[in-house]
Amino acid sequence: MNMLPGLAVLPVARLILAAIMLWPSALFAEGPLDRLSGLLQGQGPAAADQILDPDRAFQLELRPFSPDRLLLSWQIEPGYYLYKDKFRAQSLTDGIRVADFSLPPGKLKADPLFGRVEVYYGGNEVLIPISAAARDIKTAAIEVGYQGCKEDSICYPPIKKTYTLALAAAGGAASPQPALLSEQDGITQRLKDTGLLLNILSFFGFGLLLAFTPCVFPMIPILSGIIVGEKQQITRLRAFSLSLSYVLAMALTYAGLGVIAGLFHFNLQAASQNIWALSLFSGLFVLLALSMFGFYELRLPASWQGRLCGDQGARGGLKGAIAMGVLSAVIVGPCVAPALAGALLYISQTGDAALGGLALFALGLGFGAPLLLVGAVSGEILPRAGPWMETIRRGFGVIMLGVAIWFLERVLPEPVTLMLWATLFVTTAVFIGALDRTDARAGRWPRLSKGFGLVLMVYGMTLILAAATGGGTVLRPFAEPRLAVAAKQGLPFNPVSGPAGLQAELSRASFLGKPVMLDFYADWCVTCVDMETHTLSDPGVRMALKDFVLLKTDVTENNALDKALLKQLELFGPPAILFFDAGANELRSHRLVGFIKPEPFIRHIEQALAL
Repeated sequence: MNMLPGLAVLPVARLILAAIMLWPSALFAEGPLDRLSGLLQGQGPAAADQILDPDRAFQLELRPFSPDRLLLSWQIEPGYYLYKDKFRAQSLTDGIRVADFSLPPGKLKADPLFGRVEVYYGGNEVLIPISAAARDIKTAAIEVGYQGCKEDSICYPPIKKTYTLALAAAGGAASPQPALLSEQDGITQRLKDTGLLLNILSFFGFGLLLAFTPCVFPMIPILSGIIVGEKQQITRLRAFSLSLSYVLAMALTYAGLGVIAGLFHFNLQAASQNIWALSLFSGLFVLLALSMFGFYELRLPASWQGRLCGDQGARGGLKGAIAMGVLSAVIVGPCVAPALAGALLYISQTGDAALGGLALFALGLGFGAPLLLVGAVSGEILPRAGPWMETIRRGFGVIMLGVAIWFLERVLPEPVTLMLWATLFVTTAVFIGALDRTDARAGRWPRLSKGFGLVLMVYGMTLILAAATGGGTVLRPFAEPRLAVAAKQGLPFNPVSGPAGLQAELSRASFLGKPVMLDFYADWCVTCVDMETHTLSDPGVRMALKDFVLLKTDVTENNALDKALLKQLELFGPPAILFFDAGANELRSHRLVGFIKPEPFIRHIEQALAL
């Protein structure tokens, strides 16, 4: 067995070196044998000194968690890894039995000794079920076996450690028992262990749940605008065809981009939510809105008009739906949620782009399924061609302008977005006749239109005043900006940047003996802002986190340090919250991805403290 790749020595020397490496672990302490091994490898004394004692390289801890469970946690030094399939646990105490346990997903590695295997880097944990034959058994001796290697260097012999533990009293108050895996890790494991059909159905179901989140709502006016943009009277079949083209294009694009993100650890959010991409997409919506109003003096090329607005009949309309489906997948796609994070993590760990892509395609079909219903119903409820149809087209033009502003809210200051909303309301009010003189013989509809226009005019002027005074949102114009409120009422975070910055803060917290919470945030992340304003500013949450060291990394810029930290922690973007114990070991089972309300978040914190 050649554990020193590339070593050009005689066969006898190879056997001697192999015997040294398979010696008991005491020989791996720093000493003459280490230096001799390093010199024979051509590394020199400095390189040889970097081989750690296995107890330093792999820091394992086993402790009682509840009357029927033990918690095994480990922290691995950078540059080292443990084999997943080498973990063993058995009882050395009569009357105590260790049941089978499931390990969290590892990372696939082409290992020179064992081929393609799953390995662990960094920290992780697992719950080990136990059972006692009698209640009077107070202590147990548990033997844990494991094996690991130093990257591109040596492999340690199999290691066995015995832990003598005082068992938790049975019948007492039950300890909070978190899931063995975080939700996204559980989804990753399901992709590895479950059949293809069940995986596809599961992800379709996840997509249906995502369809009712705010991130997907803008797709409804986009699709409705495509249908309304048809010049001809539209049938249910025609509306369904447009909807199906839109949804299929969106799901295929989303799956393809997800595969790229997983294989290359690419943060698609940051790439698509910058001011240039959002401005381009918003500009497209402005052009579509103007076409709804009949302003074609912009002289767009005829081929563009046909593809975007359906002026060239069925073929052009379908092309427009496909084009908008692709753009929607890039810009509007759902927020990072456990299902998406689990699929991306699966692709990243296994390199299996086929299954990961199919899962993401099913996810896209799931959150697009309600849009098919919207399209089919639209074909029935839209009126016949005529004045009413023109009014509806203009109404969707206003909605598209609102969608454009909604996208720009992610990257523009609040006073600027308030001015954009004010401009939209005032212009719409003028367009529907708020300032026109009403004839005394005018009917009910013109008077209603004028009254609605006046309301819009007044509200638009109110927004202008609010923008001038630095106000808040379109629904609460004079409220203090949301992030300013969150800064006042929220948590006292310490900023961190990059892996080195995080390690320094974790070391400081470990010295103080305090657990750590790390929050990933970005200005363009709508869910992150919701977490700041609704959850992290909650008084109960602040009280529950009083014993934690609170860290925040802002990945708005998505620079090299941001990318390195996301990749190290196997994250694909915000929002994400990670917990670390007082020994700076991550509680992997307590990872949170996506939005969570204050009450369940407080319970989550209490469970993390119990570990």
